[in-house]
Order: sequence, then C-alpha cells, then structure tokens
Amino acid sequence: MKVLVSLLAAIGLISSVHAAEVKVAVAANFTAPVNKIAADFEADTGHKAVISTGPTGGFYTQIKNGAPFEVFLAADDERPALAEKEGLGVKGTVFTYAIGKLVLWSAKPGLVDDKGEILKKGNFNKLSYANPKAAPYGLAAVETLNKLGLYDTLAPKFVQGTDITQALNFVSTGNAEIGFVALSQVWQDGKLKDGSAWIVPGEYYNPIRQDAVLLTKGENNPAAKAFLEYLKGAKARAVIKSYGYEY
Repeated sequence: MKVLVSLLAAIGLISSVHAAEVKVAVAANFTAPVNKIAADFEADTGHKAVISTGPTGGFYTQIKNGAPFEVFLAADDERPALAEKEGLGVKGTVFTYAIGKLVLWSAKPGLVDDKGEILKKGNFNKLSYANPKAAPYGLAAVETLNKLGLYDTLAPKFVQGTDITQALNFVSTGNAEIGFVALSQVWQDGKLKDGSAWIVPGEYYNPIRQDAVLLTKGENNPAAKAFLEYLKGAKARAVIKSYGYEY
C-alpha cells in the first residue's frame, strides 16, 4: 500500500513539474469561447491558461508597455503582425484563429428585422457600438453604417462603448435599444440566444480576421506554445464554430 501511495505521489509530482501556466490576452468578443477552450485545455493537457479579456487596442498598448502576457488573441490581424514586426511577438507564430461576424442585436424579440431595415426607419432611441479605434467590431460597425449611407443620419443616436463588451451591455441593460456587437456574444450552437438580430452581410465591412501570436515573454513557456497548438486543434475549432465564427 505504501508503495502504491509513493508511486501515486511521484506521478503527481511529475505532472506538477510538467504542468505550466500561460497568461493570455484575449479580445473581448472571444470571451465565451476562450473560457470553454481554456477549461478543455487544462483538462486535456494539465496546463492552465489564465485569461484576461478586453479591447484589442488597449491590450496592445499594455503589451508595448511591458504587460506580462505571453499569448495575444486579437480581434484583428493588424496588431499581431505589428507585434511580430516590433519584436514583441515571436516571428512565424502569427495565425488566424477565427473570422468574426458583425450583428445588429436587440434584447427585445421582434425589434430587429432580419434585413436591418430598422436602421433606415430610425424607430429607435439609441444605437450602441464599440470604439472603432480600439475595437475592430466597432470599426466594422462604422464601415457598415457608411456602406448604408446612414452614419451621419444616425449619429445623434450613437452610444459608444469602450469595447465590444460594453457595447453589448448597453443593449442588454436597455441603455440602447439596438447595437452592433459580435455574433459570438449572442449566438451559440447555431442559434440566437435571445432577442432579435440581423447578421450583417460580410460585404458591408472588411473581414474581421482575428489573429493570434506567441509573445516574446512566452517564447520559453511550454504552456504558451501548447495553448496555441491546442487552439488549432479540432476540439477548439468545434467550440469556435459553435459561437458563429468562421476560420
């Protein structure tokens, strides 16, 4: 019995030695899927992913100022490439982990029609979207409104969030009747969670290619490399797809 206990203790010690932790900065739109993926990652590998979510632009500023992140999952393809160019990211590690979709959403069932005609009718008080300088989904919202020729007309109704999470919260709490948010925030397993929505056609905005990069602070961390490889795997991709992303 003592031998068995000693053997189990040794196995546990070996596992703890090989298990590691990785600090991951994640674009706010990817919050729900990354939490699921991180839990699966820990269960399958023993490594732990410590997730921080927020605006892509804000994270990049933090990374430039020395924040201890080891992996960066952005909401665009610009900043990971820039991180690599500026020596903040490891060369050759950038890849697209998801392609996001923009949606016009309301917490009220039946308010948003499936063609977005509510924007032309203007029968709402406030429209939320994320800061286009910090959040790619906010930029996509502006591009969509310009494509429709409605930006100037609807400008008095705008409520701007610091990131996509705040843009969603404005609508969820009723501070805005409708808002442009990430499809992943209101979509799961092939259907809308609640409310009403118009999935904006892809030709209305530039593709939201969400890229990942291994940051130099994680270059020697096996958990950082393992997390990025896990993100490319079938199990993680199934989770990503279930939230409405393409890849």
